[in-house]
Amino acid sequence: MAKHRSHSIEFKRQIAQEFIAGETLHSLAKRHDVSRNLIRIWVKKLEAGAFDEDARAADLLQEYEAKMAALERMVGRQALEIEFLKGALKNAPRPRSAITSVITGPMVSPSPRMPSDGPAAVYLL
Repeated sequence: MAKHRSHSIEFKRQIAQEFIAGETLHSLAKRHDVSRNLIRIWVKKLEAGAFDEDARAADLLQEYEAKMAALERMVGRQALEIEFLKGALKNAPRPRSAITSVITGPMVSPSPRMPSDGPAAVYLL
């Protein structure tokens, strides 16, 4: 069984243009090791302008792949930064004098609106 090959758009365009210029199907097929029917298909596509659309699609695909690679690099750098900062946070000295619990939070200084009964006095309005 024959191996499936994928030819570039430029290769297909070149073969079709050579046929249109006057080269025979037999000689083109033999020289480039492709079937004559495939050359006929490529000629029809060239005449219909399909290769131009394929070329634009290939360029767009290449552009998207480059953007994806850049974004993947960015994600990798950010993952490294997160791991570094997690390690730095674990090793950072914590002040022992202040209350820094997530639940209670730091001590709040009394404001002019609040009664001055101290930080423990909380009134609901």
